[in-house]
Amino acid sequence: MILKKISILNYKNIRAADLSFSPKLNCLIGHNGEGKTNLLDAVYYLSFCRSAFHPIDSQVITHEQDFFVLDGLYLNDLDDEERIYCGMKRGHKKQFKRNKKEYRRLSEHIGLIPLIFVSPADILLIEGGSEERRRFLDLVIAQLDRTYMDHLTRYNKALTQRNALLKQDQEPDDSLMDILEQEMAVQGEALYCKRDRFVQEFVPVFQSIYDRISGLHETVSLQYISHCQRGPLFDVIHRDRYKDRAVGYSLHGVHRDDLEMMIGGYQMKREGSQGQSKTYALALKLAQFDFLKRTPSATTPLLLLDDIFDKLDASRVERIVDMVAGAEYGQIFMTDTNRDHLDRILRNHAVDYKMFVVENGELTERMAVKDGVSVPNDSMLSKLTSDVDGPQLSSIEELLGKDVGDV
Repeated sequence: MILKKISILNYKNIRAADLSFSPKLNCLIGHNGEGKTNLLDAVYYLSFCRSAFHPIDSQVITHEQDFFVLDGLYLNDLDDEERIYCGMKRGHKKQFKRNKKEYRRLSEHIGLIPLIFVSPADILLIEGGSEERRRFLDLVIAQLDRTYMDHLTRYNKALTQRNALLKQDQEPDDSLMDILEQEMAVQGEALYCKRDRFVQEFVPVFQSIYDRISGLHETVSLQYISHCQRGPLFDVIHRDRYKDRAVGYSLHGVHRDDLEMMIGGYQMKREGSQGQSKTYALALKLAQFDFLKRTPSATTPLLLLDDIFDKLDASRVERIVDMVAGAEYGQIFMTDTNRDHLDRILRNHAVDYKMFVVENGELTERMAVKDGVSVPNDSMLSKLTSDVDGPQLSSIEELLGKDVGDV
């Protein structure tokens, strides 16, 4: 999947933007807080119908504005165009459209534009609680196996009901507890089998990617830990019912599953340096990218790389760029604060790219390289900056104005 063009109105600090992208690599350069990550978040929104950072949709609307609009023109792997529109007014429900046809349910859109977002927050996969690592597993497996979410939903429903009974003042009914524990066991063991099979396939891919980035300097491993490994899940849950009653929640089940992350035989969160931890998290996400290419749609995901070079040595940065510039990866969006840094790296790679400078929410294309030929766009700079409140904004409104009014 390729994002050819995007039009943005009032998304965070991006007041108006109308951009065309390289089908391979797009670099966003600017100081912290200028809006680089906001553009990546807008691209993420068009894939997942929500922001990667804000749970409330109205929080992405530019301050003192009444609405936001995102409009993306994509080219899928069959060379068919897809137009995705999203708009929302404050106090109204957001509107999502595919090729001018509104979705009945937003869930119908998820998966159409697969995307991997690599950001500094990924360090939580290592340093955060087990819920972060389970979410990582669930996100990938659910896109590969359509039955997975059904098992997860059923398990969580039984877990919620059991926890409610454990918290009540009177003793819970034993027969009802048996029914809920049996449901947790059936659904939990199905989830365990799918997670275990996935991890076994995932680990070699992850280790291979880590080795490529690190230059074989460290040995890493990843191990799946589950209460299902202690015996039949019903027995594991049932035998500690009274202990669960004392604490008021379920201590055992697949909702406590975890991934043990190791480097050189020791826990990564305790022994890994900042650079090693960042390499580990990046390798996890790039391995996730590899698996998302295996979805039924066989669509190459977009890859968003936000500030990934911080804390990494120059050799690792070179190897990362060399890897993602290869044929196995599709379109890439990359942010950095140092243009000289990226110029030096890209000079050594025969890859088409565009470079954008981001200042106070304004995005300006400065350089494009195609087939090894540099095409400076400084002439475009004056046109875009002078037109931001005139012809450029009008063209966006002409394109999207009807939809904005209908949101």
